[in-house]
Amino acid sequence: MLKEIAIENLKFNPFEVIGEEWMLIAAGKIEKHNMMTASWGGMGVLWGKNVATVYIRPTRYTLEFVENEDFFSLCFFGKNKKIHEVCGSKSGRDIDKTKAANLTPATDGNGLYFEEAELVFICKKVYFDDLKIANFLDKSVEKFYPIKDYHKVFIGEIVKVLKSESRE
Repeated sequence: MLKEIAIENLKFNPFEVIGEEWMLIAAGKIEKHNMMTASWGGMGVLWGKNVATVYIRPTRYTLEFVENEDFFSLCFFGKNKKIHEVCGSKSGRDIDKTKAANLTPATDGNGLYFEEAELVFICKKVYFDDLKIANFLDKSVEKFYPIKDYHKVFIGEIVKVLKSESRE
């Protein structure tokens, strides 16, 4: 069961949680939504707000949901990668990923998330932009874009944190 906690009481290493555990970026409504596995992102403070930054390639089905909603969520499931096996390799255009990953969608009235998550950040979008090749100062990052499908960047104010009792 997820319970709201104050962000000030949260203790975790974002490099480990995002880079090693991975996350689902989710958006939409209970009846129609999508999510994707991501291991690129960041958290910090910007414009006096606690924020999360996510990156979504233009080919991802989840992009249209994040673009069309005011909120998105970041859902963490610990070291269990089974959910990411489905959500990171299948498209919601082709299958019902929620059913295939045995997830239960929920909402706090704003953002959509999954009840099985151990940790959830509900984020209100405050900014977006496209990564531009002309702005890459380190040209070695171009190797991540062999088909020139540069990510769209979203910054969301973290408006709520939900945590399960099982999460340390």
